[in-house]
Amino acid sequence: SFHPVPETWQESALIDADTYREMYRRSLEEPEAFWSEQAERFLTWDRTWDKVCEADFHEGRASWFSGGRLNVAVNCIDRHLAERGDATALIWEGDE
Repeated sequence: SFHPVPETWQESALIDADTYREMYRRSLEEPEAFWSEQAERFLTWDRTWDKVCEADFHEGRASWFSGGRLNVAVNCIDRHLAERGDATALIWEGDE
């Protein structure tokens, strides 16, 4: 079924519908290039990967960015310090 996106959500989205469709098309037609670009754009790598994706969908196995290495602290906090160092990074609320 089709669920329309509320107009207020459309206005605050980081990409428009045309950009989304183009990104989706590239992810299907050029998956190695597309996902490499996304990984380089949004993550800081300690070591670059050897292979973007190795998958066997019949057996239900997939391995993404084999050989690559990430540092969680760098990606979650350190790389944002220059622009957002004064902002709250984490908010924790207990279950009590």
